[in-house]
Amino acid sequence: MSEDKKEVAAEAPKKSKKMLMIIVIAVVVLAGGGAGAFFMMSGGDEAEAAPKKGVVTAIDDALTINLADSHYLKIGFALQQTADAAEAVDPSEAIELTIDEYTGKTVAELSTEKGRETIKEELLAKIVKAYTVEDTKEVMGIYYTSFVTQ
Repeated sequence: MSEDKKEVAAEAPKKSKKMLMIIVIAVVVLAGGGAGAFFMMSGGDEAEAAPKKGVVTAIDDALTINLADSHYLKIGFALQQTADAAEAVDPSEAIELTIDEYTGKTVAELSTEKGRETIKEELLAKIVKAYTVEDTKEVMGIYYTSFVTQ
């Protein structure tokens, strides 16, 4: 019987050493992955850095846009320019893009915060693309000054 106890005692350290090695390897892999993710997220180029805010160009008159089902949207907004913009931008293209983006939308789409934010993000992407000249972004944001549906 004493021999059985010695064999069990001898096997226990082997299993615990294997388990310890597995744990150490798992910790090293996870730490390496976390460090890699940290450096990937923090090591951005200057081109990817957020531009600095410049002047805000307000659209003088609110737009009235036809929505679906005989409803309409009255919207006023302003363009947040970047510091890289040489002068105030002409808002005509932003007005056209806004009309195109909102025409035909339903009041239900615009009545929730999530719906408004989704459409605003899509509009902002189009406006930023339209006001990018020679890889220099002239507009970086839009601010709603009025937003009324009926």
